[in-house]
This record gives sequence, structure tokens and C-alpha cells, in this order.
Amino acid sequence: MNNFTFYNPVKILFGKGQISAISKEIPAGAHVMVTYGGGSIKQNGVYDQVMEALKGFQVSEFGGIEPNPHYETLMKAVALAKEKKVDFFLAVGGGSVIDGTKFIVAAMAYEGEDPWDIMAKREPVTRAAPFGAVLTLPATGSEMNSGAVINRVSIKEKLSFGSPHTFPKFSVLDPETTFTLPVRQISNGVADAFSHVLEQYLTYPVNAPLQDRFAEAILLTLKEEGPKAVQNPQDYDTMANFMWAATMALNGVIRVGVPTDWATHYIAHELTALHGIDHARTLGIVFPALLRYKSETKKEKLLQYGERIWNVTSGTEDERLEATIQATIAFFESLDIKTRLSDYEVGEDTIHTIISRFEQRGVKDLGERADIQIQDVKEILLLSL
Repeated sequence: MNNFTFYNPVKILFGKGQISAISKEIPAGAHVMVTYGGGSIKQNGVYDQVMEALKGFQVSEFGGIEPNPHYETLMKAVALAKEKKVDFFLAVGGGSVIDGTKFIVAAMAYEGEDPWDIMAKREPVTRAAPFGAVLTLPATGSEMNSGAVINRVSIKEKLSFGSPHTFPKFSVLDPETTFTLPVRQISNGVADAFSHVLEQYLTYPVNAPLQDRFAEAILLTLKEEGPKAVQNPQDYDTMANFMWAATMALNGVIRVGVPTDWATHYIAHELTALHGIDHARTLGIVFPALLRYKSETKKEKLLQYGERIWNVTSGTEDERLEATIQATIAFFESLDIKTRLSDYEVGEDTIHTIISRFEQRGVKDLGERADIQIQDVKEILLLSL
């Protein structure tokens, strides 16, 4: 196992009725800005629960944060928050709202000229306004980590950042908030969380059996509970298991002591930036192609994954590797996540655009072995056609 430092300060309030407890987690006298997305929280009762819990606080609101949150929108929230002298934020929504709020709190304290440099130039976030979260869509794990991905629509860039200062102070995980989610969003959430685990698990062995089994437990839970969540999103126990699995997939626990990949995410972000394809669906496109292209260097973990998750135990090594990749594809497809670029009417012209953008950025050394170069990205994307 590799050396590591682990830090996660997020307090989790899990279960029915926990939204009512947030008043105890916010400093007395705080001016709270509630951030949210398209307004579904006003139809499903979550907004009313939040406002009831915030009685006694000065409250401002900022709605309209998009899926794949737009930098341009978030900067409007920053301006409003500064004008209102907001000193605590409450993100109410899924990963995009929470990611967007992480950027808002970082930008509030940023002293440079352009907060986009936090992503584009990797400017360090040395302080940020405090915030909490009420999760309504299990998927990204953003409720218990410090990372965020932001989309700048005007230049078609989707970039990430993270800082020890952008962990939520607390997050509420009430499975009942998910009961009215559209099936597409649940499917996306299952695929997203599953992919997060694969990025941290399908690398190479470093004799870390506990980490492997943590990861495998999450994969098995998502494999079993994910389809049930799609079929019956109002089953409390199913949604509770799915919600906690998605949180555990990216709260830092399974990545410590082991190599991690993230090349699939880096490549897939381009498909969202250029075509607006749902993030989870871009992962479903890129992952199978990358696994097939890198099957030799990932062989040991791929074979282990095939045996322990998909019961692939017979055949030659090559046959087992292909069967494992096919099982992964079948899982995505069972969630109605299409796995080829052609399914989204995306062709080779987009591949050329992505390669050009990577060349301009000087992208190199992706993956757990830092051995995926721009030409490899092209080959991976060609495999995904």
C-alpha cells in the first residue's frame, strides 16, 4: 500500500427528517444564501423543509444553477452574495449545485483578477466561505468531498478544482428527497458513482486488499441497488443504500493508499463541454473503450474485477478481459446509458477537435501510470465510435 494522508471533515446527517437539524449546524446570526438548480425543490417539498429549518436566519436565494454548472451563472451568485454580505451558503440539490456552490465560496474569497484561474491556472484556494449541503440527487459524492467541476460555456471549457477549504461543513442525506427524481437522473447517478469507483480501483495492484474490498463492496451495492432504484425510486431502503454508496464512492476513503486513474473523466469532460451530453453518459462512452485500450496494463485488476463483481471465471485471460468489459457495457446499457459516440450522433470531427484542444493545452501523462498521451486519447476515442 502507498503512503497517504487522509482528511475529511464533513459531518453527515443521514436519514428521514434530518433537514430540520441544519439550524444547529449553522452559526447563529449568519446570513445564509440558499443555492439551488431549476426549481424542482419547490415542487417536491424540500424547499419548504429548508426554509422552515432556516427560520430565525437572514436568508437570500440564488436559483438556476445548471447541470454542469456554468461559470457565468455562478459569477452572478458571487456578485449577489457580496452585495448581500452573505457569510454562509447552503447548497440544496445534486452534485452540480454543490459543485457550483464550492466555486462560489472559493470565488468569494479569491483575491486575483479572474476566479476562472482557480481552474485554468490551478490557482490555489487558500480560504473560502463556509457552506453546507442538502443532497437531493445521489451521484457525484460532492456532498462529502472538496472537488468541483465547472463549465465555462463561452469558451466551451469544463475544468475541475479542489481544496481543503471547499469541503462542506455538513451534508444532509435524506433518501426521501430523491423520491420524485426522473428515472434518467437516477440512471445517471448510478453510472456516475460506479464510474467513480472504477477510476480508483481499475489501476494496478499495490497489495491493498482492504481498499480493494471497500471498492468492490460499493460496486456490488451499486450493481444490486442501482437497477432497483431505477425501477422503484420511492423505496426508502433502496434509495438509502444507493445514496450512501454514491457518497462513499468519492469521499476519499477508497482512493487512499492506491493509484488512481481519472483519464476517463478528463477525456469525457470534453464531450460535455462540446456537446452538452450528460456527464454520466460521457463516462459510459469513454470507459469501455479506455479499458479495452489499456487492458494489458490494467490486466491484473481487470481480471480481479471480472471475477469478484461479474463472476467471470472461465476462459483464457483475453477472453475473460473481454467478457469483463462486455459485462460493464451491459450494466451501463441496462441503465439506458448508451456507450458509443455514434449513439449521440458524435463523429470523428469531434475527436479531431478534442485532440486539437489537448494539444493546445499541452495535455500529457494521463492515467495511473502517466502513460496516456494525446495519440492514445485519439485511439481510445476512435474505439468508442
